[in-house]
Amino acid sequence: MSQFSQGAQPHNPPQAIGFLLLDNFTLISLASAVEPLRMANQLSGKELYRWYTLTQNGCPVSASDGLQITPDAGLDNAPMLNSVVVCGGVDIQHSVTREHLHWLQSQARHGRLMGSVCTGGWALAKAGLLDGYECSVHWEVLAAMQEAFPRAAITTRLFSIDRNRYTSSGGTAPMDMMLHLIGREHGRELAAAISDMFIYERIRNEQDHQRVPLKHMLGTNQPKLQEIVVLMEANLEEPIDLDGLASYVDVSRRQLERLFQKYLHCSPSRYYLKLRLIRARQLLKQTSMSIIEVASVCGFVSTPHFSKCYREYFGIPPRDERSGQNLVSMRALVPLPEDLLRPSSTSALAALTRAQGESTFASVRL
Repeated sequence: MSQFSQGAQPHNPPQAIGFLLLDNFTLISLASAVEPLRMANQLSGKELYRWYTLTQNGCPVSASDGLQITPDAGLDNAPMLNSVVVCGGVDIQHSVTREHLHWLQSQARHGRLMGSVCTGGWALAKAGLLDGYECSVHWEVLAAMQEAFPRAAITTRLFSIDRNRYTSSGGTAPMDMMLHLIGREHGRELAAAISDMFIYERIRNEQDHQRVPLKHMLGTNQPKLQEIVVLMEANLEEPIDLDGLASYVDVSRRQLERLFQKYLHCSPSRYYLKLRLIRARQLLKQTSMSIIEVASVCGFVSTPHFSKCYREYFGIPPRDERSGQNLVSMRALVPLPEDLLRPSSTSALAALTRAQGESTFASVRL
């Protein structure tokens, strides 16, 4: 069972997470992963997590935006960890060294949870640590990874949690992944409170996918297919039939179906339905429109048909999708345990100590 499973007791030792920073890593992905941990400590008034930044030799490393980070340790003197998260970024193929791979393999052999953010999944896959696992990576290296590592089940999802592997794409997706993990270990109330503190309107889940630019998936060789998809996206409320779509770009219906099967691995009608359902999910989560109204503006002739399609695609009915967005309010204050008042050199505890003056300190009961 994962160490991030539901029911962990609040008095357990803090989880120690090492963030391995590769050259040209993306700073926003690192921050999106670390900040929920900091806020979990602050709101709970407990040191639930400790985090350390690591580089191969302990020397400073530059992020893709040029900012330089001085790490806490190198690989040869890294502290004892529960989890390792590889932070990738630009030019990932040339940022992974043999030393990185050997260390990651060693950590996995010792039972560490292995994770990644942005393009960091490339390092895990190259070390053979994603064979047979579902995993997520930034769409920019999605196709390259699928070709280079066929034994890894690489998806377009924002993040994936598969047994003792947790991987996410880039940008703010690591925040969703970490909030999900925090919620599993310490309760949804804490995850919701962290989301509120960061003015994060919705915690996305594993069913949410990256919006991969179609041009990136198809290249420049399929302008007709790109044109058809653009037409679909512009006509969700009143879907165009397949004959009409084919006629618009001057191909036969049979040619249209072959294009979708070859390049998008589904039928045109299935792809069109997926676009409408994704739009419906956005409206359910982000607006107060009724389910009947959502069904109508997404091109469904009846609410029962909409609910059936929605359940088949997302695994839950529309009404449950909306009810799942209700956040639990924060509760009474919890005093800071005395053993956490003792001096410590960890950045996590230093941040926790500084947070004691915040009005939100220990505002969630675990």
